[in-house]
Amino acid sequence: MAKKSTIQVEKVNQYIVNWLKEYALKANVNGFVIGISGGVDSAVTSTLCAQTGLTILCIEMPIYQDTTQVSRGREHIEQLKKRFPNVKNDMTDLTAVFEMFKNEVPDSENEVKLNLSLANTRARLRMTTLYYFAGIHGLLVAGTGNKVEDFGVGFYTKYGDGGVDLSPIADLMKSDVYALGEYLEIPSSIQNASPTDGLFGDSRTDEQQLGASYDELEWAMIEAENNKKGADFTGREKQVFEIYTKLHIANQHKMQPIPLCLIPLPYKNC
Repeated sequence: MAKKSTIQVEKVNQYIVNWLKEYALKANVNGFVIGISGGVDSAVTSTLCAQTGLTILCIEMPIYQDTTQVSRGREHIEQLKKRFPNVKNDMTDLTAVFEMFKNEVPDSENEVKLNLSLANTRARLRMTTLYYFAGIHGLLVAGTGNKVEDFGVGFYTKYGDGGVDLSPIADLMKSDVYALGEYLEIPSSIQNASPTDGLFGDSRTDEQQLGASYDELEWAMIEAENNKKGADFTGREKQVFEIYTKLHIANQHKMQPIPLCLIPLPYKNC
Protein backbone atom coordinates (compact mmCIF):
# COMPACT_ATOMS: atom_id res chain seq x y z
CA MET A 1 0.00 0.00 0.00
CA ALA A 2 3.00 2.31 -0.30
CA LYS A 3 1.97 5.51 -2.06
CA LYS A 4 4.01 7.56 -4.47
CA SER A 5 2.95 11.11 -5.22
CA THR A 6 2.03 11.96 -8.80
CA ILE A 7 1.80 15.74 -8.40
CA GLN A 8 3.88 18.09 -10.54
CA VAL A 9 5.78 19.55 -7.61
CA GLU A 10 7.09 22.68 -9.31
CA LYS A 11 3.67 23.68 -10.63
CA VAL A 12 1.90 22.80 -7.37
CA ASN A 13 4.47 24.76 -5.40
CA GLN A 14 4.03 27.89 -7.51
CA TYR A 15 0.25 27.56 -7.54
CA ILE A 16 0.05 27.46 -3.75
CA VAL A 17 2.51 30.35 -3.38
CA ASN A 18 0.46 32.49 -5.78
CA TRP A 19 -2.76 31.50 -3.99
CA LEU A 20 -1.30 32.46 -0.62
CA LYS A 21 -0.02 35.81 -1.86
CA GLU A 22 -3.28 36.74 -3.60
CA TYR A 23 -5.32 35.79 -0.54
CA ALA A 24 -3.12 37.84 1.79
CA LEU A 25 -3.20 40.89 -0.47
CA LYS A 26 -7.00 40.74 -0.77
CA ALA A 27 -7.28 40.38 2.99
CA ASN A 28 -4.96 43.38 3.42
CA VAL A 29 -2.66 41.59 5.88
CA ASN A 30 1.11 41.61 6.24
CA GLY A 31 1.73 37.88 5.90
CA PHE A 32 1.38 34.64 7.82
CA VAL A 33 2.08 33.07 11.19
CA ILE A 34 2.76 29.34 11.40
CA GLY A 35 3.25 27.04 14.36
CA ILE A 36 6.43 24.99 13.88
CA SER A 37 6.30 21.47 15.26
CA GLY A 38 9.35 19.79 13.76
CA GLY A 39 7.12 17.84 11.37
CA VAL A 40 6.93 17.79 7.58
CA ASP A 41 3.54 19.52 7.31
CA SER A 42 4.55 22.68 9.19
CA ALA A 43 7.95 22.70 7.45
CA VAL A 44 6.39 22.55 3.99
CA THR A 45 3.66 25.07 4.85
CA SER A 46 6.11 27.61 6.25
CA THR A 47 8.38 27.22 3.22
CA LEU A 48 5.45 27.77 0.87
CA CYS A 49 4.46 30.89 2.82
CA ALA A 50 8.04 32.17 2.83
CA GLN A 51 8.12 32.16 -0.97
CA THR A 52 5.39 34.83 -1.06
CA GLY A 53 7.90 37.45 0.07
CA LEU A 54 5.46 38.60 2.76
CA THR A 55 6.22 38.63 6.48
CA ILE A 56 6.42 35.09 7.85
CA LEU A 57 6.47 34.47 11.58
CA CYS A 58 7.40 30.97 12.73
CA ILE A 59 6.37 30.23 16.30
CA GLU A 60 7.66 27.48 18.58
CA MET A 61 5.20 26.63 21.37
CA PRO A 62 6.68 23.83 23.49
CA ILE A 63 4.68 22.13 26.23
CA TYR A 64 6.93 19.43 27.72
CA GLN A 65 8.04 18.80 24.13
CA ASP A 66 10.15 15.84 23.09
CA THR A 67 13.68 17.13 22.50
CA THR A 68 13.92 15.61 19.01
CA GLN A 69 10.81 17.51 17.91
CA VAL A 70 12.25 20.75 19.29
CA SER A 71 15.62 20.27 17.59
CA ARG A 72 14.02 19.46 14.22
CA GLY A 73 11.80 22.52 14.43
CA ARG A 74 14.72 24.81 15.24
CA GLU A 75 16.83 23.31 12.49
CA HIS A 76 14.07 24.07 10.01
CA ILE A 77 13.57 27.64 11.26
CA GLU A 78 17.27 28.43 11.02
CA GLN A 79 17.44 27.00 7.50
CA LEU A 80 14.37 28.96 6.47
CA LYS A 81 15.74 32.24 7.85
CA LYS A 82 18.95 31.77 5.90
CA ARG A 83 17.00 31.18 2.69
CA PHE A 84 14.35 33.87 3.10
CA PRO A 85 15.01 37.31 4.64
CA ASN A 86 11.28 37.81 5.25
CA VAL A 87 11.16 34.97 7.81
CA LYS A 88 11.16 35.79 11.51
CA ASN A 89 10.69 33.57 14.52
CA ASP A 90 9.61 33.65 18.13
CA MET A 91 9.16 31.16 20.93
CA THR A 92 6.48 30.99 23.62
CA ASP A 93 6.94 28.26 26.21
CA LEU A 94 3.40 27.29 27.19
CA THR A 95 4.37 24.70 29.79
CA ALA A 96 3.59 26.95 32.78
CA VAL A 97 0.27 28.02 31.22
CA PHE A 98 -0.62 24.38 30.64
CA GLU A 99 0.22 23.47 34.24
CA MET A 100 -1.83 26.39 35.55
CA PHE A 101 -4.80 25.24 33.46
CA LYS A 102 -4.50 21.68 34.81
CA ASN A 103 -4.46 22.98 38.38
CA GLU A 104 -7.68 24.94 37.83
CA VAL A 105 -9.83 22.24 36.23
CA PRO A 106 -11.20 19.08 37.88
CA ASP A 107 -9.37 15.79 37.53
CA SER A 108 -10.94 12.66 36.05
CA GLU A 109 -10.79 8.99 36.97
CA ASN A 110 -11.04 8.08 33.28
CA GLU A 111 -7.35 8.26 32.39
CA VAL A 112 -7.88 7.76 28.65
CA LYS A 113 -10.37 10.61 28.37
CA LEU A 114 -8.27 12.79 30.69
CA ASN A 115 -5.10 12.35 28.64
CA LEU A 116 -6.95 13.01 25.37
CA SER A 117 -8.62 16.12 26.77
CA LEU A 118 -5.28 17.44 27.99
CA ALA A 119 -3.67 16.67 24.63
CA ASN A 120 -6.40 18.67 22.90
CA THR A 121 -5.90 21.44 25.44
CA ARG A 122 -2.27 21.74 24.34
CA ALA A 123 -3.40 22.23 20.75
CA ARG A 124 -5.98 24.83 21.78
CA LEU A 125 -3.46 26.79 23.84
CA ARG A 126 -1.23 26.88 20.78
CA MET A 127 -4.08 28.07 18.57
CA THR A 128 -4.77 30.91 21.03
CA THR A 129 -1.09 31.83 20.98
CA LEU A 130 -0.92 31.90 17.18
CA TYR A 131 -3.94 34.19 17.01
CA TYR A 132 -2.33 36.49 19.58
CA PHE A 133 0.73 36.87 17.36
CA ALA A 134 -1.48 37.19 14.28
CA GLY A 135 -3.44 39.98 15.93
CA ILE A 136 -0.51 42.12 17.02
CA HIS A 137 1.37 41.73 13.72
CA GLY A 138 -1.51 41.81 11.23
CA LEU A 139 -1.00 38.24 10.02
CA LEU A 140 -3.13 35.27 9.02
CA VAL A 141 -2.80 31.91 10.76
CA ALA A 142 -1.74 29.36 8.15
CA GLY A 143 -2.97 25.81 8.78
CA THR A 144 -0.70 22.81 8.35
CA GLY A 145 -3.25 20.01 7.92
CA ASN A 146 -3.08 17.72 4.88
CA LYS A 147 -5.99 16.04 3.09
CA VAL A 148 -5.79 12.69 4.87
CA GLU A 149 -5.76 14.34 8.29
CA ASP A 150 -8.36 17.02 7.58
CA PHE A 151 -10.89 15.18 5.41
CA GLY A 152 -9.97 11.52 5.72
CA VAL A 153 -9.60 10.54 9.37
CA GLY A 154 -10.04 13.91 11.09
CA PHE A 155 -6.73 13.60 12.92
CA TYR A 156 -6.52 17.07 14.41
CA THR A 157 -7.93 19.04 17.31
CA LYS A 158 -11.15 20.94 16.74
CA TYR A 159 -10.41 24.61 17.49
CA GLY A 160 -6.79 23.61 18.06
CA ASP A 161 -4.60 22.96 15.03
CA GLY A 162 -7.91 22.94 13.14
CA GLY A 163 -8.47 26.59 14.09
CA VAL A 164 -6.84 28.50 11.23
CA ASP A 165 -7.51 31.27 8.70
CA LEU A 166 -6.55 29.31 5.60
CA SER A 167 -5.24 25.85 4.69
CA PRO A 168 -2.56 25.81 1.96
CA ILE A 169 -1.92 22.04 1.87
CA ALA A 170 -5.38 20.68 2.72
CA ASP A 171 -5.86 19.33 -0.81
CA LEU A 172 -2.57 17.42 -0.73
CA MET A 173 -2.18 13.82 0.38
CA LYS A 174 0.62 13.09 2.85
CA SER A 175 2.71 11.59 0.03
CA ASP A 176 2.27 14.86 -1.89
CA VAL A 177 3.50 16.82 1.13
CA TYR A 178 6.60 14.65 1.29
CA ALA A 179 7.18 15.17 -2.44
CA LEU A 180 6.96 18.94 -1.93
CA GLY A 181 9.23 18.69 1.10
CA GLU A 182 11.89 16.99 -0.98
CA TYR A 183 11.49 19.57 -3.76
CA LEU A 184 11.71 22.41 -1.24
CA GLU A 185 14.77 20.85 0.40
CA ILE A 186 13.48 20.91 3.93
CA PRO A 187 15.89 19.28 6.41
CA SER A 188 16.36 15.56 5.93
CA SER A 189 15.88 15.07 9.68
CA ILE A 190 12.25 16.18 9.17
CA GLN A 191 11.73 14.25 5.94
CA ASN A 192 12.92 11.03 7.59
CA ALA A 193 11.17 11.44 10.96
CA SER A 194 8.08 9.43 11.83
CA PRO A 195 5.04 11.74 11.88
CA THR A 196 3.83 12.67 15.36
CA ASP A 197 1.36 15.22 16.69
CA GLY A 198 3.55 15.90 19.72
CA LEU A 199 0.54 16.40 21.99
CA PHE A 200 1.39 13.85 24.67
CA GLY A 201 4.89 14.95 25.68
CA ASP A 202 6.50 11.78 24.34
CA SER A 203 7.64 10.31 21.04
CA ARG A 204 4.50 8.31 20.15
CA THR A 205 3.87 8.38 16.42
CA ASP A 206 0.72 9.13 14.46
CA GLU A 207 0.73 5.55 13.21
CA GLN A 208 0.71 4.23 16.78
CA GLN A 209 -2.29 6.42 17.58
CA LEU A 210 -4.21 5.75 14.38
CA GLY A 211 -3.41 2.08 13.94
CA ALA A 212 -2.29 2.56 10.34
CA SER A 213 0.36 4.46 8.41
CA TYR A 214 -0.40 7.48 6.24
CA ASP A 215 0.38 5.41 3.14
CA GLU A 216 -2.26 2.91 4.25
CA LEU A 217 -4.81 5.58 5.15
CA GLU A 218 -4.19 7.37 1.87
CA TRP A 219 -4.91 4.13 0.04
CA ALA A 220 -8.10 3.64 2.06
CA MET A 221 -9.27 7.20 1.41
CA ILE A 222 -8.87 6.75 -2.35
CA GLU A 223 -10.70 3.42 -2.24
CA ALA A 224 -13.53 4.94 -0.22
CA GLU A 225 -13.82 7.81 -2.70
CA ASN A 226 -14.15 5.16 -5.41
CA ASN A 227 -17.13 3.73 -3.51
CA LYS A 228 -15.36 0.58 -2.40
CA LYS A 229 -16.71 -1.25 0.65
CA GLY A 230 -15.08 -3.20 3.44
CA ALA A 231 -16.29 -6.47 1.92
CA ASP A 232 -14.07 -5.81 -1.11
CA PHE A 233 -10.90 -6.45 0.92
CA THR A 234 -9.21 -9.12 3.00
CA GLY A 235 -6.31 -9.27 5.45
CA ARG A 236 -4.45 -6.06 6.23
CA GLU A 237 -6.32 -4.14 3.54
CA LYS A 238 -9.63 -4.98 5.23
CA GLN A 239 -8.24 -3.99 8.62
CA VAL A 240 -6.93 -0.64 7.34
CA PHE A 241 -10.14 0.12 5.47
CA GLU A 242 -12.13 -0.52 8.65
CA ILE A 243 -9.82 1.76 10.64
CA TYR A 244 -10.23 4.50 8.06
CA THR A 245 -14.01 4.11 7.85
CA LYS A 246 -14.44 4.16 11.63
CA LEU A 247 -12.35 7.34 12.03
CA HIS A 248 -13.94 9.02 9.02
CA ILE A 249 -17.44 8.50 10.44
CA ALA A 250 -16.52 9.34 14.04
CA ASN A 251 -14.85 12.62 13.09
CA GLN A 252 -17.47 14.01 10.74
CA HIS A 253 -18.22 16.66 13.36
CA LYS A 254 -14.80 18.14 12.57
CA MET A 255 -15.22 18.05 8.80
CA GLN A 256 -18.76 19.39 8.46
CA PRO A 257 -19.94 22.97 9.10
CA ILE A 258 -21.22 23.70 12.59
CA PRO A 259 -24.89 22.60 12.77
CA LEU A 260 -27.30 25.52 12.96
CA CYS A 261 -30.73 25.31 14.53
CA LEU A 262 -32.79 27.29 12.01
CA ILE A 263 -36.05 28.49 13.51
CA PRO A 264 -39.11 28.18 11.19
CA LEU A 265 -40.27 31.56 9.96
CA PRO A 266 -43.80 31.21 11.44
CA TYR A 267 -42.21 30.84 14.90
CA LYS A 268 -40.45 34.20 14.45
CA ASN A 269 -43.65 36.11 13.83
CA CYS A 270 -46.01 36.95 16.68
